[in-house]
Amino acid sequence: MGELIGRHVTGVAQELLDHFPAVVIEGARQVGKSTLAAQIAEPDAVVRNLDHDQVRAAAEADPAGFLAEAGDRQLVIDEIQRFPELTLAVKASIDSDRRPGRFILTGSSSLLRVRGTADSLAGRLARLRLYGLSQGEITGRRDDFASALVEDAASLTGFVTTTTRADYPGLLAAGAYPEARRLSGRLRDMWIDSYLQGVIGRDLVELRREVRPPRLMAVLRTLAGRQSAELVKAKLAEETGVPARTITSYLDLLHDVWLIDSLPPWTPNLAKREVGRPKAMVVDSGLALWLARMTPDQLTRLEYGEAFGSMLESFVVAELLRQRTWSALRFDIFHYRDRDGDEVDVVIELDDGSVIGVEVKSAMSFNAKQFKGLARLRDRLGDRFIAGVVLNTGQEGYRYADRLYGAPISALWEGGAVPRPDASGSP
Repeated sequence: MGELIGRHVTGVAQELLDHFPAVVIEGARQVGKSTLAAQIAEPDAVVRNLDHDQVRAAAEADPAGFLAEAGDRQLVIDEIQRFPELTLAVKASIDSDRRPGRFILTGSSSLLRVRGTADSLAGRLARLRLYGLSQGEITGRRDDFASALVEDAASLTGFVTTTTRADYPGLLAAGAYPEARRLSGRLRDMWIDSYLQGVIGRDLVELRREVRPPRLMAVLRTLAGRQSAELVKAKLAEETGVPARTITSYLDLLHDVWLIDSLPPWTPNLAKREVGRPKAMVVDSGLALWLARMTPDQLTRLEYGEAFGSMLESFVVAELLRQRTWSALRFDIFHYRDRDGDEVDVVIELDDGSVIGVEVKSAMSFNAKQFKGLARLRDRLGDRFIAGVVLNTGQEGYRYADRLYGAPISALWEGGAVPRPDASGSP
């Protein structure tokens, strides 16, 4: 058993428990939801896992009695999506006693979309998304790239890392699932195979019984093969053999179990935010490589340069999504492409409307072409533009022009980060 890695969202979760009657921790299977729930639960909390048949049977037979069994103690319910109708009894219990921290729920599917969910529990619970391990959590750093850039983007100029280009394929292959990271080679491949069979062959079938697992796997493999590409549903349906009328529901299912995520298009005009296509990605880089039938060794070859670049871009997006759950700043993440063809891989927009642009390249050096989209965005936004950064596989930071910088990808978790103060990951 490996050493338990502290999660940066621990402090956020504890704060939510101090203010809400219930907190639901949502995320893909095996990202550490139960472990986090155990860490934040009270010492005498009652723990029930609905993955166990006899526990689920008891909840189905007498939902109110199942909850009342805990008495005045905190109740932790793992995998609540296995019996979503229980939310109605949770609602009634909360309405009769609104003390904060009464329930900790975990779910491997989005509770809002699970068929059979009797109530959304709106106003009664707080939702906390848990991803796999961030590189900062793995290396013991409090990673918050957006906050670091807002505080001092110019510090990237002097940034130096020991992470080399040869290290990134291994980082991609390791992925973010705690259990998978303890394995390597054939054992990790077997773990991923078993994991996907369980999620797609059981969990997704339970969510919607008319789905066909082979088709879901085909969709997932195709998305992994073109990480961070704009999503064209008609083309995806044609390539996977999924009827066009059902491709959206298949994508929704993969979103609901947190296997994929999407990056919406960005425009300075809020009224037009929904115009354009999102980029789609398999969230975990290790899963993506396995699904695309790529190995770390292949990514080091010249002919796989484009694939390496797209995998790195998704890796960066996933790291930013993880950091967003504990960042000192609230922000949203988009991609940008205008009618003139200017593109920016990632647009980070803060609450006040200010913007950070990020380009991701597999090259080790910088050139003017890489900064073109960022420069155009800077000139268009004026003072709203905080910084534009080209992240690559080199080892040194670089100043290109006004508010435009280059930096190694590892600056995401090394730049501006500080050592984690304790094992809980609390700030």
